[in-house]
Amino acid sequence: MTFPRAAQAAGDFKTANACVPLLKRAAKAWAAGGRVALLVLAASAAWAQDGVHWPSFRGAQAVGIAEGYPTPVQWDAAKSRHVRWKTPIPGLGFSSPVIWGDRIFITTAVSGAKQAPLRVGLYGDIDPADDDAEQSYKVFCLDKKSGRILWERTAHTGKPKTRRHPKSSHANPTMATDGQHAVAFFGSEGLYCYNMQGKLLWKKDLGVLDAGFFMAPRAQWGFASSPILFEDMVIIQSDVLTNPFLAAFRLKDGSEIWRTKREDVPTWSTPTVHVQGSRAQLIVNGFKHIGGYDARTGKELWRLRGGGDIPVPTPVVAHGLVFITNSHGGPSPVYAIRLTAGGDISLRGEERSNEHIAWSEARGGAYMQTPLVYGDYLYVCRDNGVLSCFRARDGERMYQQRLASGPDGFSASAVAANGKLYFTSEQGDIYVVKAGPQFELLATNPMHEICMATPAISEGVLYIRTRSHLVAVAEPAKR
Repeated sequence: MTFPRAAQAAGDFKTANACVPLLKRAAKAWAAGGRVALLVLAASAAWAQDGVHWPSFRGAQAVGIAEGYPTPVQWDAAKSRHVRWKTPIPGLGFSSPVIWGDRIFITTAVSGAKQAPLRVGLYGDIDPADDDAEQSYKVFCLDKKSGRILWERTAHTGKPKTRRHPKSSHANPTMATDGQHAVAFFGSEGLYCYNMQGKLLWKKDLGVLDAGFFMAPRAQWGFASSPILFEDMVIIQSDVLTNPFLAAFRLKDGSEIWRTKREDVPTWSTPTVHVQGSRAQLIVNGFKHIGGYDARTGKELWRLRGGGDIPVPTPVVAHGLVFITNSHGGPSPVYAIRLTAGGDISLRGEERSNEHIAWSEARGGAYMQTPLVYGDYLYVCRDNGVLSCFRARDGERMYQQRLASGPDGFSASAVAANGKLYFTSEQGDIYVVKAGPQFELLATNPMHEICMATPAISEGVLYIRTRSHLVAVAEPAKR
């Protein structure tokens, strides 16, 4: 079976929305005589499918795919077998690494107290962690080839304005970069934009963003939605207890472009932007309001109600469909929504599809992990490690298989490359599964550390964040 490049796997990268600001800057560079700059920018316009750049959560448009290079099946973290480098990262942070060229960006929160408490696995305790000591909210830039720290910056220092979940951190949102800017979001502690050399360009205080459990507000669980970049804008989703909103800010100076009120309870999902023709959709997960908005104005395009009550997964676009999953408090649906959706598209009664929803599955959705569409198949892994494979176009379930037994939890989202799927457990085991309609486990690789963050992939190398390190894993370099 031949697996497509990332653009084909996503199904809708033809318009390459992220290329617009790059090409604009390229034109300016050419007008100024910067022919070299033009060539660099024009080449980087294909970052969504080149297997090199991984610019935001789960890579370009959150598809989680990086093709074009061989990737590892087996490694031994304890013996450094197939480990290119391993760099200690202080503090406790569960943001994922993002990559542009030879630079990796990551955030963390360093507590002024003793080691920050962390509790992983499957449990139902809703009380927040006892981690209210002063924190240093930091941004790190590393060299991709060697793991050497190029620079670090302290964005903010102070006691956290809200508490966090026992299995989260005070630095959950993943950064976003376009090769000129690196944007970090620390929730209540602010939004920060740096250049590639670590100079702070601007910062923005968005107030207290309390993402607590709506049924028990004392259970403050911390902020986790990551920023995304689109057409020289930074877009954020802030589903919080008080005054939830979507907003777009100018990448050059942080000034607000638009803000749209949300009618929802706290969620922890990162949005996705998809462009088709002149229509640029900002697609968000939710409980009361799953929906699509005009990415340039914030105007609502469509909405869908029904699902788990505290969703985390990011929407993913493939095969002309938007895939939404969530699971908590009863329902655990999977929705495949047509990109032409408009108005209220909610299903009625026992409906499984309608004019706007191609298919849905009442049970089988994920509470934590963003789904993965690779080739013709949709992979959905629940937080208990039960993996389901659906045919993406019509929802036929191909298999359901448990990856791990016992109390192992799965919070990190799956990624894929070179015909392989990578699933990371909280206990630090990475399961390598062969892509396709039949389940085949190729290997299980222990990292010997807790793993909560989604890995990144660039040029065939997996960049895996553990509790205390960033680790580069790859096939042996060929002569």
